[in-house]
Amino acid sequence: MSRFRAKDERTRFSRGFGWLAALGVVLVIAGVVGLLYTGLATLTSMLLFGWLLLVGGVVGLMHAVQARGTGFFWLGTVVAALNIAAGAVILVRPEAAAVSLTLFAALLFLTGGVFRVVGSLVVRGPQFGWTLVQGVFGLLLGILVLNAWPSDSRYALGTFFSLALLFDGLGLIATGFGGRNVVGMVTEAQSAGRGPGGDASSAGRPGTERNAATGHRTAAGDAAEHEDRGRGGDVPPH
Repeated sequence: MSRFRAKDERTRFSRGFGWLAALGVVLVIAGVVGLLYTGLATLTSMLLFGWLLLVGGVVGLMHAVQARGTGFFWLGTVVAALNIAAGAVILVRPEAAAVSLTLFAALLFLTGGVFRVVGSLVVRGPQFGWTLVQGVFGLLLGILVLNAWPSDSRYALGTFFSLALLFDGLGLIATGFGGRNVVGMVTEAQSAGRGPGGDASSAGRPGTERNAATGHRTAAGDAAEHEDRGRGGDVPPH
């Protein structure tokens, strides 16, 4: 019964990793399409962001209503109202929202790059070179986005969104195929261990016990023979 249960578990894990790889393929395809149509990708990302804010605000408002009478009520209500308002504005004016978020992303890249460069130069830790490269890359990216703002705001967020989908999809594909390979290796190892002569703990135990018993009897006989010889030679036959 345990063998069948383990087989079912391996099959389920293998199927789960397969679905993970399939999801990765879908994300890679979406990322490639987004890179080809960056304007559509920007509009899609804005609509998704707006709906996420709107739904999150509604859910947060429901939690705040359930927690009325506590100190969380007013804070939860204000945060939920802000999320609902921001989601509604993004859904109504996605182009203007893309311009604003592009400016925010550029400033975020600039500040993050400055902090990474300054931190790497001051601390000089074991990851000094990699942190410095990340900081310089963030500075350059922020400068490029600001230089093209607001004319290229329609394409910047779509490019970032598509690249994120592409790399996430590649990561999921690698994880899915790697997991399936690991499950296959474990299955082969367990199958080889149950084969003829493969399980040394179960197959070799009776022979070992017989050899041990024979060795004990031989040792006992030799000890008795030496003892008899020490007492006066060979024992006369009866």
